[in-house]
Amino acid sequence: MNVIYKSFEKSLKRLEDMLRERKSMTVRDATVLRFQLTFELAWKSMQQFLREEKIICQSPKACLNEAFSFGLIPDDTKWMAMADDRNLVAHIYNEEMAIDVAQHIPSYMSLLRGLLAELKKRSK
Repeated sequence: MNVIYKSFEKSLKRLEDMLRERKSMTVRDATVLRFQLTFELAWKSMQQFLREEKIICQSPKACLNEAFSFGLIPDDTKWMAMADDRNLVAHIYNEEMAIDVAQHIPSYMSLLRGLLAELKKRSK
């Protein structure tokens, strides 16, 4: 399995662990930061997979579109919402946005797990 895929898998596991932690402001902030890293590794994993298929994409949203077209991920609108949430907390961090994004993270977990499973299946 590719190094970037393994990093994505480890980060996803840590994000799942964070979601099981007792809720607090510190845990919320750590979860949001872990989400940012996990999303980053997710789209870079897509980028790597697509590159191996001779499909070049340079940005997260371009890779999401290509991965959806290629059948690597389902439901591009949910993935785009995830990208938007990642951008919100990465570029304009404030408490209200962090609270809002933190509430969305559990709904993204099945998409992230699905991507990891698909990458494992296709990289054999």
